[in-house]
Amino acid sequence: MPRSILLLDIGSGTQDVLYYTPGRELENCPKFVLPAPARLVAQRVEALTRQGASVYLHGSNMGGGFFGALKKHLEAGLQVAVHPEAAFALHDNPDTVRRWGFTIEERCPGGYSPVALADYDAGWWSAFLGMCGLAYPDQVVAAAQDHGYHPDILSGGNRVGRFMLWRDLLTRYEGDPAALVYEVAPEPMTRLAAIQKATGGGPVADSAAAALLGALFMPDIVARSYREGVLVVNAGNSHLVAFLVYKERVLGVYEHHTGMLSPEKLAEDLTEFRRGWLTDDMVRESGGHGCMYLPLPEEAEGFRPAYILGPRREMLRGQGQFIAPGGDMMLAGCFGLLKGCGGAERS
Repeated sequence: MPRSILLLDIGSGTQDVLYYTPGRELENCPKFVLPAPARLVAQRVEALTRQGASVYLHGSNMGGGFFGALKKHLEAGLQVAVHPEAAFALHDNPDTVRRWGFTIEERCPGGYSPVALADYDAGWWSAFLGMCGLAYPDQVVAAAQDHGYHPDILSGGNRVGRFMLWRDLLTRYEGDPAALVYEVAPEPMTRLAAIQKATGGGPVADSAAAALLGALFMPDIVARSYREGVLVVNAGNSHLVAFLVYKERVLGVYEHHTGMLSPEKLAEDLTEFRRGWLTDDMVRESGGHGCMYLPLPEEAEGFRPAYILGPRREMLRGQGQFIAPGGDMMLAGCFGLLKGCGGAERS
């Protein structure tokens, strides 16, 4: 195992960080909750809008969260140009980027202010960790939400394409959550591929997968999953994903957009999901990504125990047990990555 590992869960609001040294108590490993890179890009664009300066985006594919700031920039009568590689942070189709009012340019036009895009910047992390008295890590492991690029899907686009992540988990990998941490990012996952290139090739995973593994970092949840089925729900800022887990194996997945769900609608969906009655069409017709199951055994007893995590967990208060893997709910994804890479379980 590497002498030090930087584990990152890059969300739309924050990036949650664990600097792990094997053999050291988790309580003594440095932890950070920092603004998400996309939020910093939005702040930079907003500042340039106030200054009346046109913007040139360069760098690489990265997560969203700054598109609203770019839209307001255009509405203010200012221009936005984008390098071809950075354009993937807006959309995988360059023609769509142009239709939105952006120009694609290989070089920064005269008078434009450059803004760098990246989910991971090795130079920034070297400086930040150095100021904390920490050496640059031997390995970087990162999670981020990735819809994937699925040009072959004619109906539903990336909303349906994203669910292929979970379809593969249930069919190709027979529900084994360890398969969700990739040594090489799958081809459709262009954002994870960009992160992996920037980190020097460390393992990557989707944020919802990291959250699930974070719950399974807790040995009492794993043990209970062997006695009866459990429900794990990650209420993220953008997406809500629920998993039916039995004997540490995923037997069902439900994914929706958090902002489209009322607490009442969510409680109803999860009740039907536990029973195996909620269908993929029902979820997609209400604007979600989908729902899928493997055969649900009677021994799972309806997946009654519910374990809830994520920054929007309050919408599920009273529906189950709020959990904090590794003692910090915000770092659940980091502890999940640690488990997925072979780190020890902790309560």
